[in-house]
Amino acid sequence: MYFSNEEKTMWLEDWRRSSKSVWAYAKESGLNPRTFAKWTKAESKEKSCFVEVPAQVIKEQHDVPEILVEKGDVRIHIPVKMSREELRTVMEGLGAAL
Repeated sequence: MYFSNEEKTMWLEDWRRSSKSVWAYAKESGLNPRTFAKWTKAESKEKSCFVEVPAQVIKEQHDVPEILVEKGDVRIHIPVKMSREELRTVMEGLGAAL
């Protein structure tokens, strides 16, 4: 069966919201699990290596400069002096494709 790019995008967005595994979501949705897994891998390769951060606020807290990233009711405090490796670990933990 052929799916358009729009249909693939719809399935992928629905899967992300479901919090189910790739295989479980595909089987429950009547999709071929191997094909759906390929879609998820292809999508992750297409994404940029950078994460878009909509708003950054630099503020001082206890004399330690930090970047505060807020999205909804989630707040992430990142010390400005964080090493590149530490920042990479944080971003990977947030699900960024690096």
